[in-house]
Amino acid sequence: MAVVDLVKWNGNPNILAWKFPSEELSTWTQLIVNETQEAYVVKEGVYQGPFGAGRHTLSTENIPLLRSLIGIPFGGKSPFTAEVWYVNRATNLDIRWGTPDPIQLQDPKYQLMIPVRAFGQYGIKTTDAKKFLLKLVGTLSGFDVNTMSDYFKGVLTTKIKTGIANAIIKNGHSVLEISTELEVLSNMLKDSLIPEMEEYGIGLTQFNIHSINVPEDDPAVISLKTALAKRTEMGLLGFNYQQERSFDVMQTAAGNEGSAGSVMGAGLGMGMGVGMGLPFGNAFAQITPNMQPNMAQTQIICQKCNTANPVGTKFCGNCGAMLTVVSNEPNRQPITCDKCNAIIPHGSKFCPNCADPVNNCPVCGEDNPDGAKQCRRCGNSMPVACSSCNTTIPNGIKFCPECGKKTTPLCVKCGSDLSIGAKFCNACGEAQ
Repeated sequence: MAVVDLVKWNGNPNILAWKFPSEELSTWTQLIVNETQEAYVVKEGVYQGPFGAGRHTLSTENIPLLRSLIGIPFGGKSPFTAEVWYVNRATNLDIRWGTPDPIQLQDPKYQLMIPVRAFGQYGIKTTDAKKFLLKLVGTLSGFDVNTMSDYFKGVLTTKIKTGIANAIIKNGHSVLEISTELEVLSNMLKDSLIPEMEEYGIGLTQFNIHSINVPEDDPAVISLKTALAKRTEMGLLGFNYQQERSFDVMQTAAGNEGSAGSVMGAGLGMGMGVGMGLPFGNAFAQITPNMQPNMAQTQIICQKCNTANPVGTKFCGNCGAMLTVVSNEPNRQPITCDKCNAIIPHGSKFCPNCADPVNNCPVCGEDNPDGAKQCRRCGNSMPVACSSCNTTIPNGIKFCPECGKKTTPLCVKCGSDLSIGAKFCNACGEAQ
C-alpha cells in the first residue's frame, strides 16, 4: 500500500474514538488534530502522545519510539507502520437512559407494592484519552456513544434502582409524590456515578432524571388512584367516609313509604338548602328534631312470650317475666385493617386510611390479608377463589358454581380429596 502523506479526522459528535484506516506511515507524514481532539500513535502496544490541536510531523523528533522500535536514526527519513488513534474531547450532553423493566417497591405511605419506572439523560466528556483507549477501546476500530452506553448499562441500572429505592423506602417518599425530589435525586446519583466512569477516563458532566412514573394499567396503581380520587372527592364536598355512609342511609330512608320517609325527604331537601359544608349530623338534627328519639329508640321484647313492652319497663305486662333490653342494632365488633390496623366502617370495600382492599371474614367480618386460609380473629375458614374462573367460593363447596371446576385439592398419588393446606394425604399418607 502507498505511504500516507496526511492523516486527518473531521470528527463526529457521536463517535468517541476512531482509528485511522491506514497504518502505512512515514517520518514525513503530516498529522492534523482539531481543537476538540487528541491523537495517539500506537506501535507494538506502545502509545506515543498525546498530540494536541495543530499540525504534527511524524518524525523521529516527535516520536522517539521510532528510533528504539524501528531503528530509524535521529533525523532519518523512512516509512513505517503504526496505528493513529483520535479521541473526541467534546462534551456530549444527549445520552439517554431508562430502566429496562419496572422496579417493584412498597410505597411507604400507602403500603402497596407498586412498579416504578424512570428515564432521563446524561452528559459525558473524555478526561483521560489514554486511559479511555487502553481500558475501553482495546482492539476495536471505533467506539461510539451507543457502545459506551452498552458498557455502562449494568452500572447505571444498578445505581439508579438503588438510588430510587432509597429515596422512596428509606426517606419515606411516596411513589406518587417523588417527582418533587427529582433534582435532589439526580445530583445524588451523579455523585455516585462519577467515580465509576472516571475509572475509564470519562467525566460525567451532568445526570438528569426526567421522570419517575408508574404503569397506568397496573392493578395496584388503578386501585390506589381510585381510592385517592374518592377521598379527594369527599374532601371537596366537606364530609368524610363515615358521613358519606350516613348520607347513603338517609337517602334510603327517604325513599321508603310512610310518614317517616316523607319527613326524611323533606329534611334532605331543606338540608341541601342549608349547604353541603355543614356536617350532616348537625344539619339533620336541626331539620328533623322529632325523628332523633325514634332512631335511637330501643324496644324491650319479652324473652318468654315475645310481647313488646314500653321503654323503662322492668317486668312484662303480659306474663310478668323480668325483661332484658335488646337493641335493634346487632353487637358487631369493629373491623380493623390487616395492613395498618385502622378502624374500617362496616360495608367498606377499601381501608379509608391506607386504601388496602377489604377481605371480610364471612363469620365475624374481620379484614384479612389476600389469600388468607383462616380468619385472623375467629379462625374460621375463608372463602377461596376458583383457580379457573376466579369466582369466590364459600368454604366446603367442592365444585365451582360458575364453571364446575373441582375446588378441593387432590392427592398426587391416590387422587383422594384433601383439605386446603394439607401436607399429607389422609388416605395413603403421601406427602403433598
